[in-house]
Amino acid sequence: MIFRQFFDSESSTYTYLVGDESSGEAALVDPVREQVERDLRVLSELGLLLTWVLETHVHADHVTAAAMLRERTGARTVFGRRGAACADRHVTSGDVIQVGSIQVLVLDTPGHTDDSVSYFLGDRVLTGDALTIRGAGRTDFQNGNPHTLYRSITEVLFALRDDTLVYPGHDYKGQTVSTIGEERRHNPRLAGKSEDEFVAIMNGLGLAPPKQIAEAVPANRACGAAPASA
Repeated sequence: MIFRQFFDSESSTYTYLVGDESSGEAALVDPVREQVERDLRVLSELGLLLTWVLETHVHADHVTAAAMLRERTGARTVFGRRGAACADRHVTSGDVIQVGSIQVLVLDTPGHTDDSVSYFLGDRVLTGDALTIRGAGRTDFQNGNPHTLYRSITEVLFALRDDTLVYPGHDYKGQTVSTIGEERRHNPRLAGKSEDEFVAIMNGLGLAPPKQIAEAVPANRACGAAPASA
């Protein structure tokens, strides 16, 4: 398997490339509109054909490149079952996306938003904004719910093996990867915390709205194809 982690400095977003060497098929997870040329260049350099664009949720902090990549490559777009209506495929827990010989298993992990999913690839999980490195995605917009997020993390993600690599959708401190075991033991929002304690932490964050939310949410509901004024 070819695996690459890309970074967009403006939104601190990680985009992931998953490629199958035998078939030449590839998927991009959470691509950013401003980074399309970078992503297409790397795909070309590695001799890969983009067949899937996988979204972990409808983002509020950047505009997805899904529609642009679909138009330029013919790739199919994927969201969770409560995600954007523009998707070519809506998925839920237990569904599998086949990238050549690579099986990408869908896990429902709502709470940050009601449509959030994670993607499990055997020894690693791409958690979007549900579980981050020593943190968890905020729950104060887009039908977020801290109770739901706590259960998604503790009952779904923490049910994976301790050595499962955790690749999040964002990081603001230069961290790139963790493990399920590390997060279970050391995540300050979760380690040793009851559901009520986690909810109190999440409800007390007091964060400002994402800078791009007014543009990003309507655009991403159209797979990134909506005008900025929508």
